[in-house]
Amino acid sequence: MCDPSDRPTILMADDDPDDQLLVRDAITEVRPGARIDFVEDGVALLDYLRRRGRYADLIDMPLPRLLLLDLNMPIRDGREALFDIKSDPAFWRLPVIVFSTSRAEADIRKAYQLGANSFIVKPASYERLTDIIRAIDAYWFDVVALPGR
Repeated sequence: MCDPSDRPTILMADDDPDDQLLVRDAITEVRPGARIDFVEDGVALLDYLRRRGRYADLIDMPLPRLLLLDLNMPIRDGREALFDIKSDPAFWRLPVIVFSTSRAEADIRKAYQLGANSFIVKPASYERLTDIIRAIDAYWFDVVALPGR
């Protein structure tokens, strides 16, 4: 089970408020006390990570420990944002899980080519979402060793 003193920040980039709410609920159930931040598009995502604009007040906070990234967002989509994140030495270590409704082989292949650490198709039920979040949590916060942690 999760150590309650371990309070990682998880960032979700997704423009669907219903998906945000469901993921917030599932993460809160699996890892109570975790900080969950949301951005709605790829531009806001990069601003958040670079601590610019409306995210400048986060300058003294550590970067998120995990990013859940939707592919289809307005302004700058997840593919473009993923390319920028994995090309930037400041962010290449950030684990990125593409979390999308797409099952298209081309999307899966492209996400991995751009450096995604995982590709997960959004589940249809809350119960399955909670199972997936539990597995993500256990793997990324309790199992793997990451550089600079």
